[in-house]
Amino acid sequence: MKRVLLIGAGKGGSSILRVLTERGQVQVVGVIDLDDQAPGIQLARQLGIPTGRTFEPFLTEALDLVIEATGSGEAYQKILERLPAHVILIPGDIAQLLMSLIEEKERLIRRLTQQRHELDVILNSTHDGMIAVDQNGIITLFNAAAERIMGIRSEDAIGYPAQEVIPNTRLHLVLQSGQQELNQLQWLEDTRIITNRVPVTDDAGKLIGAVAVFRDVTEVQELVEEVTNLKEIQSLLSAIIHSTQDAISVVDEKGHGLLINPAYTRLTGLTEKDVLGKPATVDIAEGESMHMHVLQTGQPVRGVQMKVGPNRKEVLVNVAPVLVEGNLRGSVAVIQDISEIKKLSDELDEAKQLIRKLEAKYTFEDIIGTSPEMQMAIEQAKIAAQTPATVLLRGESGTGKELFAHAIHSASVRRYNQFIRVNCAAISETLLESELFGYVEGAFTGAARGGKKGLFEEASGGTIFLDEIGELSVSTQAKILRVLQEKEILRVGSSKPIAVDVRVIAATHVDLEQAIRSGRFREDLYYRLNVLPIVIPPLRERKTDLLPLCHKLIRKFNQEYGRNVERISDAAFAKMLAYDWPGNVRELENVLGRAIINMKFTETVIEAEHLPELQQSRQPQEAKKSGAEADRTLQTLEQAVAETERNLILRALEASAGNKTKAAQMLGVSVRHLYNKLEKYGIQQTDRI
Repeated sequence: MKRVLLIGAGKGGSSILRVLTERGQVQVVGVIDLDDQAPGIQLARQLGIPTGRTFEPFLTEALDLVIEATGSGEAYQKILERLPAHVILIPGDIAQLLMSLIEEKERLIRRLTQQRHELDVILNSTHDGMIAVDQNGIITLFNAAAERIMGIRSEDAIGYPAQEVIPNTRLHLVLQSGQQELNQLQWLEDTRIITNRVPVTDDAGKLIGAVAVFRDVTEVQELVEEVTNLKEIQSLLSAIIHSTQDAISVVDEKGHGLLINPAYTRLTGLTEKDVLGKPATVDIAEGESMHMHVLQTGQPVRGVQMKVGPNRKEVLVNVAPVLVEGNLRGSVAVIQDISEIKKLSDELDEAKQLIRKLEAKYTFEDIIGTSPEMQMAIEQAKIAAQTPATVLLRGESGTGKELFAHAIHSASVRRYNQFIRVNCAAISETLLESELFGYVEGAFTGAARGGKKGLFEEASGGTIFLDEIGELSVSTQAKILRVLQEKEILRVGSSKPIAVDVRVIAATHVDLEQAIRSGRFREDLYYRLNVLPIVIPPLRERKTDLLPLCHKLIRKFNQEYGRNVERISDAAFAKMLAYDWPGNVRELENVLGRAIINMKFTETVIEAEHLPELQQSRQPQEAKKSGAEADRTLQTLEQAVAETERNLILRALEASAGNKTKAAQMLGVSVRHLYNKLEKYGIQQTDRI
């Protein structure tokens, strides 16, 4: 059972406490409020729950959850700073919303249970026997009247084939033919019955079973002729539909109102005087009359949305034809109110939106680093958080660039708005533009109806984090440049610009200066991004942070793996300290995770033998070179290939006097392939080597 501490005992906190204690699924360990007479404090005392004016005495290792219901942002931040890492803090407004949704769900369940109970009461209190079978002929319903008439107990019938249980049954024949049999006279030993057998189909028209409704007419044979009379059928139908909670309306073959039930009046606001004898369109506020549609086609319709009545209630309509001896005599509609469902759906969307706005998960307190290099990067990031300027995070893979992006957003004035992350390298070039900038309806095959917002629009008012921006194509770089310069975007397929207010944080491990020289990155975009550059040092340059990082990761893996590792031995740490960590913190996390997996459950100290083999990927003399010197002497294989490829293309263009067809032939590629390379490297006709 989860242990919960409630901070704030006002009206909202009192409401949350009441819901928590009524559920009985959590243990409220305490209620905190500065006001000793707060309603929540008084309720807690009645329930025997400890109370207090400060929360610190309650912050024990056994605590799982804290609900902050004071409504004070300052109090929330104070609690967050002092809360143990394993304890979850939930703002009161979100808790209130969750409680409301839970209560609504339980109300709906109770309503459905009540309706099912009422249906069982109706079926077992009716004078008519009722038997239902599934598509395999197995009995699924056998009511009390059927037991009385046939002398068979329901437990001896339900779950068994109808042909084995019921004498002279024809339900299996109805299943085979799919045709109804109405007002059939049948003898059951000394009992004479009148029965109706009807096939049952699903929404797709597939046969899923059959139902027989029958009555003992041995002593009331004089009623047989009257039962076939339309007025008697209407009276019977009226009695049934007046007892249901679903709104029902019936019209005759001319489309004039014949019958409505009280649930219909409650839903639409229309009385019998407004509807009976009037055209079927009288209740339609928006949409086409499904009664008239069924009368014209003779086919049922299901799941049609429309608005009815003077209050324009949103409803879902199912309509079926009424056939008497094969003749169409009218239609019956079952109308369900979906406004409550729509309200719940809207509330769920609002909750999702709120959760999405809280997507930036980390703050500067989550960044581990006491080394001078890391402290400098953190200070630069804190300064950047107070400005609206574009930030460029640079550093090797695994150094924590995304962590910095989260922290900058969380400390900025935009922290209560959207934070959207985009990995530019993870989205294909063909999809990236529509994902970033959105598209209009009909922009391309498969475009969603009504178009779609792009991520820049979604992030308007907040922050967008463009990770691996160095992997963007030159054409997409140009569109990003437009956003930074003009503060507006163009959806795919549209010529109408849309203004966006978004703060851009970009990150890359690529040497952008080298990428500019090789034509893979636009120089003008580089200057737009490089307004506030922050270089995050690699782990090999801040090894004083290695031990606190290990401690944090060990706590994390203890929670994930259910372990109780306490520390790392001196020998193991010395081995890690001698390693250069080319994969940085991400590699450190991988190594520690594997080490803990290699440990026995009874072991609490990471020893050297638990660590996987750490292979140095750099020569000692190379490791001592400065970053600037390494940049001058080394190129990645990708950079070298790109530079060589660009130079070859320029030479071919010069040799062919700019004729791209000849240049493509000289290079042994197609013209289309050559054009793709020209766009990739940003080569213009005037470029020369």
